[in-house]
Amino acid sequence: MMSCNWGTELWDQFDNLEKHTSWGIDFLERYSKFVKERADIELSYAKQIRSLSKKYHPKRSREDESRYSWCLAFAATLRQLNELSVQREELAENLNTQIVCELTRYTQEVKTERKTHFQDGRRAQQHIESSWKQLESSKRRFERDCKEAERAQQVSDRIDLDNKTDGEKRCSLKARQTAQQKKQAAEESRKDYMTSLNQFNQDQHQHYHTLVPVIYQRIQDMEERRIERICEAMRSSAEAERKVLPVASRCLEVMMDAAEGIQPRMDTRQVVEVYKSGFDPPGDVDFEDYSASMRRSISESSYLDNRAEGRRQSRKLWPFIRKNKLLTLLSSPRQPPPPPPTSPSPGGVASSPQSPPTASREPITQRLNDLMTSGSRTRKQCLRSLKRGLSLKLGSGPADCSHLPPEQRRKKLQTRINNINQEIQREREQRDALLKMREVYEQSPQMGDAVSLEPRLEEVKQSLQRMEDELRKNQAWLSEADSRLSDHGSRRQSGGCGLNSQVTTPGSSSLKQLDNRSPASRESPDGSYTEDNSAELQFKSRSSEFDDDFDDEEPLPSIGTCKSLYPFQGQNEGTLSMVEEELLSVVEEDKGDGWTRVRRNLEEEGYVPTSYIKVFLDSSAKGFVQSSRLV
Repeated sequence: MMSCNWGTELWDQFDNLEKHTSWGIDFLERYSKFVKERADIELSYAKQIRSLSKKYHPKRSREDESRYSWCLAFAATLRQLNELSVQREELAENLNTQIVCELTRYTQEVKTERKTHFQDGRRAQQHIESSWKQLESSKRRFERDCKEAERAQQVSDRIDLDNKTDGEKRCSLKARQTAQQKKQAAEESRKDYMTSLNQFNQDQHQHYHTLVPVIYQRIQDMEERRIERICEAMRSSAEAERKVLPVASRCLEVMMDAAEGIQPRMDTRQVVEVYKSGFDPPGDVDFEDYSASMRRSISESSYLDNRAEGRRQSRKLWPFIRKNKLLTLLSSPRQPPPPPPTSPSPGGVASSPQSPPTASREPITQRLNDLMTSGSRTRKQCLRSLKRGLSLKLGSGPADCSHLPPEQRRKKLQTRINNINQEIQREREQRDALLKMREVYEQSPQMGDAVSLEPRLEEVKQSLQRMEDELRKNQAWLSEADSRLSDHGSRRQSGGCGLNSQVTTPGSSSLKQLDNRSPASRESPDGSYTEDNSAELQFKSRSSEFDDDFDDEEPLPSIGTCKSLYPFQGQNEGTLSMVEEELLSVVEEDKGDGWTRVRRNLEEEGYVPTSYIKVFLDSSAKGFVQSSRLV
């Protein structure tokens, strides 16, 4: 088995080890950068998922989305998607704090440690190289001295062989002395060389068997710790992501449960619950004999001719070139009169529903023409008629919600009762808190004055009394609505439609939602039209202004008489109820919108459908009407 000790196996690979450890640190930095970019991707993904979830999250204004299971399932999916984005953000944070920051700090430590180890290695390398140089220097000096001693000895020997004269003898002696000195110098060089050799051998043994193994072992330990740290970082990265998986799995399970919870049958039943009006379907349409108009009296024909003439003239006298929004609103009335019943039935058509809102845009336009072109007396009549048109146009919903269809009325009252109960509960909690506080103040006067709580307590009691009265009133209205619904249900089961209230004409099929934002804003079966509360308040303010201007005026003179052909029960503001064969006074003729203003006993005054009466105008009155239109 191959040994893994760098000190013994790689004693001569100092430079390669230096390159390898440098590359290892570069890899550590590269891996840290990789994890950081991975965390940035997770953070960006979480941000985009959160933005997507917020973008498609249902708006608070859309109450319909809280009714249907498919909308609730999608909302649950979006919430779980938002939870997934939270988990991805936590993953990114863990990668940054537990891995990137730690690896960055550790990289600096490894760089410092590596620098120290290789500095020690270089010093040891420099020491052995210095010892080797010293050995080489003493060796060369010993070699030089030996060669010089040998040459000196050769010169001395040659002189000794040629020794003949005294002078030559003296040269021979000097040559022997020089050879002796060179020999001694060579011997000293030999000793120095031996010393340097022994020192180098010792240094070399210490270098390769003590210093290098220790330094290289430290470098090897550093490298193993670096690799282990990379291993821990990779393990932490996988562990951080694995912690997200259970939460993601639970989110996906919730999404699956939400999808499984979608119930098509319940949703379609909910649509019935939301939009059901509670009315019976209309019965058969009876034949209407329009040939009866050919047998009308001369006075009635004159009356119709006068009305047609006024319409033709109103088209020419329109004072504005371009109609604004208010005139467009006024010229499209929502309240056409109910059609006459085909057969008189006392009480059977008391509240016959209106025809579809397809009335001409002409009548209220004609009133404005009359207002602009008539005298002061006729202008008062026109303003009264205009006020009545605004009332029919905007409508003012009664407090008992009777203007709504039965089913919608029941839901509206039930919602109102629930809200009142919540308010009552809050007020009772506030009252109990005040009573407890008053009791504490009475027991401990230093904490506060109990008398100071009396005004607030009295105010809460009065508020509770008002809300309880309102609750009883709404409960009574709800009981009435429930009883009417049960009556409608029993009639449907018995199959009796007939000429009953609000089911005898095709006009009931025109009930539709007029405002997509509020299912309660509908056209009621009796022809009233309900806008939002702001529209009602605006109309009431306008109505009060009209009343201030004209309530104190003298009553309009009678311009003829009329006889009721059918019973009529006026449920809208400004209408007058009448019974069959009743004689009434006509105070204002039909302006082209199907309504005639009548008076009973100089006290009761209102509008009735023109098709429900037979009008007999005085000759002087007809002339007055024609002249007033031509003014």
